[in-house]
Amino acid sequence: MAGGKTLAQPFFRRRVHQVARDLIGCTLFHKDVGGVIVETEAYNRNDPACHAFRGMTGRNQVMFGPPGVAYIYFTYGMHHLFNIVCEEEGEPAAVLIRALEPVAGIERMRRRRAPVRDLVHLANGPGKITQALGLGMKHNGLPVFRGELKIYTRRAEWQKTRIVATPRIGIRVGTRRKWRYCASDSRFMSRKLTAKGVAQ
Repeated sequence: MAGGKTLAQPFFRRRVHQVARDLIGCTLFHKDVGGVIVETEAYNRNDPACHAFRGMTGRNQVMFGPPGVAYIYFTYGMHHLFNIVCEEEGEPAAVLIRALEPVAGIERMRRRRAPVRDLVHLANGPGKITQALGLGMKHNGLPVFRGELKIYTRRAEWQKTRIVATPRIGIRVGTRRKWRYCASDSRFMSRKLTAKGVAQ
């Protein structure tokens, strides 16, 4: 179900905004469970909404390391969120994966997300993704280009997908920056777009 080639580490050693946009239509797998990425958000050290804005801490130190590794953190006392470190080592930036279209291991996702059964709602939010894929803090710092975490190149049917940029969701600062990227026609994104292309 993956198709294409595994994204190599140099893919992530680029500007975080370019990576966030280019990940749309790629397929994220944890072992044999995965989905097509339909929504992302970009964060960097100059962004007040970024965990690295005030420097390195024990929580965010993975962001300062090599690109192409998972940065996972626990938030709101209930959700793990999955990010991918980007840019050069020492230049903290990351892409938050916000929504997937499930394509493999769907029954396993349903068991993990029970009682949710509807395909659209299995992974249409960052907290839902980690639950559906079985990701937690033990995966923090793992590479996403080898081993149990892999991301495959954009599938052929996604090559011409229109990608739109909107303000990010669920933050209190940096709210006007259009650093959220979405597959405009996807029904799997965490929030639908209005006619003007912004999140409802």
